Amino acid sequence: MTASPTADAANTADTEKETDKEPQPLPGTDRRRAPLVLRNRAFGAVWLGQVLTQAAVRMFQVGVSWWIVAYAVPGARGLASGLFMAVCTLPAVALAPVVAGAVARIAHRSVLRTSAAVAGAAAAALALWAYGGGLPLTTVYAAGLALATCQAFFDPCLTTSVPELVDDADIETATGFELSTQSLAGLSGALLGALAVDRAGVAGLAAGCAAAYLGAAVLVASARFRTVTADGAEGADGAAAPPRRRPLRRILAELPSVRRILICFTAANLFTAAVFVVIPLYTRSVLFGGGGTVALLEASLGTGALVGAFTGTRVPGRPTVAGAWCLGLMALALALPGLFAQRPVVAGCLAVAGWCAGAVSVRFVALFQRMVPTADKPGFFAVMQAVLGASLPVASLVFGFAGDFLSPQTLCLVQGVGLLPAACALALLGSRTPDPAVAEPAGGER
Repeated sequence: MTASPTADAANTADTEKETDKEPQPLPGTDRRRAPLVLRNRAFGAVWLGQVLTQAAVRMFQVGVSWWIVAYAVPGARGLASGLFMAVCTLPAVALAPVVAGAVARIAHRSVLRTSAAVAGAAAAALALWAYGGGLPLTTVYAAGLALATCQAFFDPCLTTSVPELVDDADIETATGFELSTQSLAGLSGALLGALAVDRAGVAGLAAGCAAAYLGAAVLVASARFRTVTADGAEGADGAAAPPRRRPLRRILAELPSVRRILICFTAANLFTAAVFVVIPLYTRSVLFGGGGTVALLEASLGTGALVGAFTGTRVPGRPTVAGAWCLGLMALALALPGLFAQRPVVAGCLAVAGWCAGAVSVRFVALFQRMVPTADKPGFFAVMQAVLGASLPVASLVFGFAGDFLSPQTLCLVQGVGLLPAACALALLGSRTPDPAVAEPAGGER
């Protein structure tokens, strides 16, 4: 049967009306409603691997810091724990050029898988040594250095790999999940680290870390990566496209807004990073608590950062303005425990400080993902980690040494006051920094 012209016109009009409407997916077919880690299995596997690796390294650092303060060192506890944290932060700074070269030349899945497997082997070796008894302090320091070295390769490689795992529309969501990993790691590692040392010693702590690292290696090996070249083309899984390497200094020289932001946060990290040295000292000297109190305080910090990572995109204002307000609020939150030594107050303040850190991170890393050209991302994220991490060893040593002479409450006040200049400097950047939603890559895509 042939339709009449009138019927055809009516059908065409109805079709146009239906086209104007937002398409209604069939029940059960709207995959966009599912979280990214569920609808993208490759990203979900790698993200879970990152949760395990960062939880392991955080658990090890928290556990060993508490072991030093509570069990291993009778005197100069602050300096000993500060030195350990400094050792754990050195690789990200010292190996930045090596990491950038490896991430640029080697398939990203291989870098992630190898670094997780090597860390698992190192933690397993420490566990066996500790079970045998007679564990020297220097051996624990060496193990911390080895785990931190592996993490120095894992973290920037994963950040660089985000476009290989998700579509462009999902980059900001993926960034939020990726940054939430540090919060999850801080939460789970803090809960388990000090408690594991109290109940199973360094041997049990290292065995748990080894299991987490080896599990992460298996997860990464099961994920499929696609290669994204500088012009946006996709290649075969695991085949690294030969990028055009540029000097690391030139990358930052062509991104003046990004460079200024990194300088502000490097200065801020001199005071925020000290919290990991201050918490064990504060617990022992002010709150007179044990591993459970350390776990509570570290978990408060991690929970706040986790919430901040998922809600950071909802903070209004340009990144610099929002970041300045968050740093100011963090300064207040870190200083209050110096005036009020009640456990609920300290836990609440650390939760607020963690939220500020998580919210700031997701806003600025999303900005960097869109501003930095694809070919420069391996070098840039290694530089970012090195620049931000450069203040961590200094902060750990300075605050650890000062902790043997000043009260932990005084150190809290110093942290709060020290953050204020960085907050003011970030606010002064004002409109010089674009918003992530409209930011264009510097110099175009290369």
